[in-house]
This record gives sequence, C-alpha cells and structure tokens, in this order.
Amino acid sequence: MIKTVNDTLSNKLNLDKQTVFTPRGSIVLIGLIFFFLLFLSIPKIYLSNNIYYVSKDINQLYSHYMSLKEENKFLIQQLEDAKFKNQITDSLIMQNIDSNEEK
Repeated sequence: MIKTVNDTLSNKLNLDKQTVFTPRGSIVLIGLIFFFLLFLSIPKIYLSNNIYYVSKDINQLYSHYMSLKEENKFLIQQLEDAKFKNQITDSLIMQNIDSNEEK
C-alpha cells in the first residue's frame, strides 16, 4: 500500500530520483532547507532580543530604585537632624522662659 501511495505521488508530482538531483532540484532543496532553518531560528532570535530589552529595563529600574533608597536615607537623616535641632531649640526656649519667670 505504501508503495502505491509513493508511486501515485511520484507520478502526480513528476518526482523521481533524477529530478531531485538536477541543478534546479538541488537549488530547490537548498532553498527548502534554508527556509526551514530560518523558520526555526526566528523564534530564538525574537526571544533573545526580548530577554535583552527586558533585562535592560530591569537594570534601569533597579538603578533608579537604589538611587531613591539612598535619597530616602538622606532625607530621613535630615528629618532626624531637624527634630533634634527643634528639641534643643525648644528646651533652650523653655529654659529661658523658666529663668525669666523665676526672676
């Protein structure tokens, strides 16, 4: 049965061993192989490019995150300094008020 199917296909497509190995048949075969390899390699190229650009975006966001973290530490330190300065100023004002009331 397989032989009859092969014979039928060969007759309808006019394929035999001699036509495949002609210069034209070789060019067609090479072209088919080329397009098959291209078809297999396009998804890999696409995924590699997407991974690269996503990684680039992640690195950029991470650098912004680290920068904001450092800025947050600096602002917290400034806030603590302002609170400390305010406490000292308040205590000095209260001492002045207390010393004025005693007089």
